[in-house]
Amino acid sequence: MDSESLKKILENVRSGKLSVDEALAELKNLPFEDLGFAKVDHHRNIRNGYPEVIYCEGKTLEQIKRIVEKLMQKNNNIMATRASVEVYESIRQITDDAVYYEDARIVVVKKRDIGKSSKMIAVVTAGTSDIPVAEEAAVTCETMGQWVERVYDVGVAGIHRLFAKVDVIMKANVIIVVAGMEGALASVVSGLVDRPVIAVPTSVGYGANFGGLSALLTMLNSCAAGIGVVNIDNGFGAGFLATLINKD
Repeated sequence: MDSESLKKILENVRSGKLSVDEALAELKNLPFEDLGFAKVDHHRNIRNGYPEVIYCEGKTLEQIKRIVEKLMQKNNNIMATRASVEVYESIRQITDDAVYYEDARIVVVKKRDIGKSSKMIAVVTAGTSDIPVAEEAAVTCETMGQWVERVYDVGVAGIHRLFAKVDVIMKANVIIVVAGMEGALASVVSGLVDRPVIAVPTSVGYGANFGGLSALLTMLNSCAAGIGVVNIDNGFGAGFLATLINKD
């Protein structure tokens, strides 16, 4: 259920095409539908502008399928994150509209095209190993109607690679910087631009990286202004935040 669907129901009641009882039947599962193991939030599209996103890790295939089935009844587009190939194959059993983005580990069930933003989001990684998290961010943005440019493997160990792509980065309205190891790239990028930088620490790195904690602390302690930091490996969170900032 999105704002346009809700408006259509109300307009149909006003015009007499739909009775009050019929409208009530369509709205009875707002704001959520209780499946026992999950309370599916049908109201989120109206509140936040995008339907509930399914986080797949820790859920069984049957649970995921039932959630998707319920969301398909009320929403146009559905996104499932941290999804395996098995999850994708299970969703394909109930809809042919599912697309799997393997690097991002995201399944998208797309029922309606969303107009693309005129403002660009740059997704920048320090290394190739950071690409899976970056792709989670990029695909999240694109699924929500954003224009994304990818700038990958431009970390501080070879900073000339970054300078060769500065023209692309400076055209962005929002920049997502994904980095593991010591996580210094976010500070460098933020020092070059006058746009908000969303820093994503990754768990890429050797032992003293502590599973991404060192990158997280570096980003939080940055002396460069204009940086906001999301959780370790949280590409989805970065993509969603960038989309909210970048709305036309």
